[in-house]
Amino acid sequence: MIETIALLPLAVSLICFLLNRRTRLIEATAIIGAFLLLISGGYASISVFREGPWSEGMWYIDQLSALMMLIISFVGFLAILYSISYIRHEHEEEGISLNMVRFYYTSLFMFIFTMVLVVVSNNLGVVWIAVEATTLVSAFLVGFYNKGTSLEAAWKYLIICSVGIALALLGTIFVYASSIGILGEESGMNWTSLMAAADQLDPSLLKFGFVLVLIGYGTKVGLAPMHTWLPDAHSQSPSPVSALLSGVLLNCAMYAVLRYHILLTHSSVGGEFSSDLLLLFGLISLVIAAAFIIVQKDYKRLLAYSSIEHMGIISIGFGFGGFWGIFGALLHMLNHALTKSLLFFSAGNVLLKYKTRGIEEVRGIARTMPFTAVLLLIGALAITGSPPFSVFTSEIMVMTAGFDQGDVWATVAYIAIIVVIFAAFMAHISKMVFGEPPEGMKKGEVSKVGLLPMIVLAATILIMGLYLPDLLSDGLRSIVDLFGGA
Repeated sequence: MIETIALLPLAVSLICFLLNRRTRLIEATAIIGAFLLLISGGYASISVFREGPWSEGMWYIDQLSALMMLIISFVGFLAILYSISYIRHEHEEEGISLNMVRFYYTSLFMFIFTMVLVVVSNNLGVVWIAVEATTLVSAFLVGFYNKGTSLEAAWKYLIICSVGIALALLGTIFVYASSIGILGEESGMNWTSLMAAADQLDPSLLKFGFVLVLIGYGTKVGLAPMHTWLPDAHSQSPSPVSALLSGVLLNCAMYAVLRYHILLTHSSVGGEFSSDLLLLFGLISLVIAAAFIIVQKDYKRLLAYSSIEHMGIISIGFGFGGFWGIFGALLHMLNHALTKSLLFFSAGNVLLKYKTRGIEEVRGIARTMPFTAVLLLIGALAITGSPPFSVFTSEIMVMTAGFDQGDVWATVAYIAIIVVIFAAFMAHISKMVFGEPPEGMKKGEVSKVGLLPMIVLAATILIMGLYLPDLLSDGLRSIVDLFGGA
């Protein structure tokens, strides 16, 4: 069953590649494939939340994997839906070729396949290979428009993340070395085997390994100061790709870090060592993000720096630890994925309408695209932690954990920075939404069909802010148990 789910997006990718110059058939295949992934991924996630982990040889899905599978399948489905109208508009209005349309869907499903592979692999070596594969595949999507700026962003993304992934490989080798004397060469890389022997692993090698893994995979997460690829890659990609990069890929890289963090919490090293490092990098990320959000002039880069902020918040939550810190960070992974996808879809509509990414050049969205304006405002209020949206709930949980664990100064800094970011972010968005639109700008949405996935996301983050389903809540509690409940 796991193998079928893992290989589904790969199969869809190959079918899209074979459907040469048949745009409507490619779109239909993409929608069907995304829907099948949503159903199968959702079924797997719900089953694991209810019944416990699935283990099938090299494949393994526990509750943490199930959360990630839920994010990948749901956001992936909505990104494909949004892509239909977005890429069709690019093809008809901007002149991208039929081959580029085929290339887009082929690469997009290959990208989804690599992310699914990250979260269903039992072997940490395969996880490393899959994370590297996400970089290689998504780099083509970052450079999709084949312009100087997009190609530069793609190369920057490749180089920086490849250096990071090399460090992650070295960290993985250290962790493997810590287990050879106990598990032998055959199963020393399997997550389940490592967890079973966690208290017997060499603590010094585990510490070295985690530091390298955190820096390596942390580069892909977008944690500062290893974040420099992220604003360029997110801003130059097609907007549906930006949503997947921000909402899903960053979480996949964080998932890889968390595997090692959980391992350390069950080892003789204890969780304090890795928690302190996560807290440190999280706070640095918040500071860097706040500084660049204040002075930002490009609204897609604004959203990219917001992603750095929120990955920092997730890192801080795991750094604080305790029930509320871990629960809040896990919930924030989901909340950020949904909310940032809504914002990147909104940004996509604005870009197609105004033909610019400059904040100063976009005015009066409320008059030119009233539906997009409302959804953009909802997304902006949600991502900055305004009630009653779901991000507010998880941010409050992280704050509560900081005070509960006695990290008062870190918690005060966390609160102060997100308040500053709220003011700066909303100031930028308000300028774009209100005011007089440019002369000659006609009223009308770019695509009413493209509004559907945005409405679904807006409704979801509102409902989750008011009510957290018992199944999801119980699932998150079971993930907290993986961390030792602390």
